[in-house]
Amino acid sequence: MKILFFTENLRAGGKERRIIELLKFLKHQGGFQIELVITRTEIHYSEFFNLGIPLHVIERKGLKKDPRLFFSFYRIAKRFKPDVINTWGNMVSVYAIPTKFLLGIPLVNSQIVDAAPNKFPLGKNVVFHFSNRILSNSKAGLVAYKAPVYKSRVIYNGFDFKRIQNLQNPESIRATFKITTPKVIGMVASYLPNKDHDTFVTSALNICSQRSDVSFICLGDGDFNAYQKRIPENFKSRILFFKKQEGVESIMDVCSIGVLTTNIREHGEGISNALVEFMALGKPVVATEFGGTVELIEDGQVGFLVPAFDPLKLSEKIRWLLDHPEESKKMGAAGRNVISKNFSLEKMMSSYIEEFTSFSKPILAS
Repeated sequence: MKILFFTENLRAGGKERRIIELLKFLKHQGGFQIELVITRTEIHYSEFFNLGIPLHVIERKGLKKDPRLFFSFYRIAKRFKPDVINTWGNMVSVYAIPTKFLLGIPLVNSQIVDAAPNKFPLGKNVVFHFSNRILSNSKAGLVAYKAPVYKSRVIYNGFDFKRIQNLQNPESIRATFKITTPKVIGMVASYLPNKDHDTFVTSALNICSQRSDVSFICLGDGDFNAYQKRIPENFKSRILFFKKQEGVESIMDVCSIGVLTTNIREHGEGISNALVEFMALGKPVVATEFGGTVELIEDGQVGFLVPAFDPLKLSEKIRWLLDHPEESKKMGAAGRNVISKNFSLEKMMSSYIEEFTSFSKPILAS
């Protein structure tokens, strides 16, 4: 079976990680011919180049909506003759629609990766209408984007437990990042408006003012200077900010609790890879109660859900976990079991293969 993947780039991110895992799996599975088309030469996953998958770059030339990409993508598809086109973004889906009709190729649309409130990309309804299948990584995403129910499916993120088989020594991680306290609270998220670092920092200041056995660490892309400036001198050694790091799983493993606070005015999580990773590592989690997060976290079982923009409630739940180590350990173990059972890489891959192969025979266009 031939599958033509189409996305904007392979920058470091949750969506891009899923694409890479899917490409790797299909390549090693056998029985699939794969080619990838991107519109920006940004590939942060070096493992892609070991797969031997043909790569096509059709860059936009200064125009946000460059009409030449319609023709470039059509020529690639006409030569490759794929059985399915799989798109991972709104604009690349728009660019793929003429090819779908001209060559009669089914379009599997994987653009829904969040559950953003009131987020309606240009041409969304047209794209959804002409997609043969719409895939989302959360039920909340399908609802938020108002995707047509009859052609929509949910495929949850899959975690590859091999990623945490050879973690770095915890003491070396502590030394590298100058972590001196026995307890560590971690948040792995880009320093962007769709995340709520303000609430996390306020909670960190609150807790650090009351106890000396805990540190807070933030890791992610973007500029963290505004948050760092809020930290008084006496807490600078315990409220730490870093750019995105290689081997982030080893850093997360040092954490006692994983946190994700979201700015729900700007963003709704689909299924957060960071939360999945914390849970796979056996860590209890605390996160904003919104979007796909409620599908991942059963409140009180694997951690806690907290209201948006509520640092006092966040502090309360973090303190409870710190003060109840046995219960916290049980929650962490329960979270790992949830990931193993419902969010495994094997389950994600088998679901994608099922969707792709359902279109292996010619069908009528939508």
